[in-house]
Amino acid sequence: MKTVVQALLFFAMSFQLAAQTAPDIEIYVRLDGKGDFTSIQEAIMSVRAFTEHTSTIHISEGVYNEKVQIPTYLNNIVLEGAGADRTIISYNDYSGRIVDGVKLSTFTSYTLHVQGDQIELKNLTVENTSCGQGQAVALHVDGDEFLAENVRLLGCQDTLYTGGPNSRHYIKDSYIEGTTDFIFGPSTVLFENCTINSKKNSYVTAASTPKGVLFGYVFKNCHFTASEGITEVYLGRPWRPYAKTVIIDCILDEHILAFGWNPWKGDKLFPNKEKTTFYAEYNSQGPGANPKERVDWSFQLSEREASYYTIDQILDYKHWVKNN
Repeated sequence: MKTVVQALLFFAMSFQLAAQTAPDIEIYVRLDGKGDFTSIQEAIMSVRAFTEHTSTIHISEGVYNEKVQIPTYLNNIVLEGAGADRTIISYNDYSGRIVDGVKLSTFTSYTLHVQGDQIELKNLTVENTSCGQGQAVALHVDGDEFLAENVRLLGCQDTLYTGGPNSRHYIKDSYIEGTTDFIFGPSTVLFENCTINSKKNSYVTAASTPKGVLFGYVFKNCHFTASEGITEVYLGRPWRPYAKTVIIDCILDEHILAFGWNPWKGDKLFPNKEKTTFYAEYNSQGPGANPKERVDWSFQLSEREASYYTIDQILDYKHWVKNN
């Protein structure tokens, strides 16, 4: 019996050691056929499920007209482009479009859908080129421990859907544009050093933070800009009653309305959402920063309160095994 137990322990330890030392994988996607694949989706599906190593998919310059999905059983994947404006993943689905006899919804209109955990995007663009036809998501993220760095997210209505109610996302040094509710969903997300550009007189965010979740959307050191002719934009409105959005040390251009936030009146299922939302700012700057004119159900944080909004508090980032 002792021999059997020892053998089992040896096998378990050997398996664990092998998993820890598994080599990282490098995969190359090129449109000219000189890489491992010409399709991003094919490259993703070549990755083995539930592995401990990191698979980096290098995507060369070009426009990849694909609808891409990273399923739940794939993790530790990096999609790395040749540059934020040089590698472009592009599609044009939208809510209401009929595809193979099936009517698409907001949640199936994505260009890129990230379902797996510990996924990273670097140096690329994800865009949905549909505009004015219905909700059209560029990037839809459900997975946990998601990181995007130096990416461009381009679209109109509903550009970025942060769909995991218990997932954490970190988006930094990036550019996000859209028209209405173009950053929306229940996830906890830290946006840091990002440009947030409005293309229409409408709303930037529509958080649906679940009740009891400490953090929703947090924007730190971001710049809220607008396209030419855009003059009346709200920082956000609550998609659901416990929406949380906090803006810290950000520059707000003149298109941001003095009221700042909108209560989303007329929602019969969830009336009076402003009574349970948490919308707050600290040290907003620029012509769109009007703390005395903000709606009376929003908050201005003290320096002490703002200091609580660190990356580790928001995301528990020091415990992410990958990506830091």
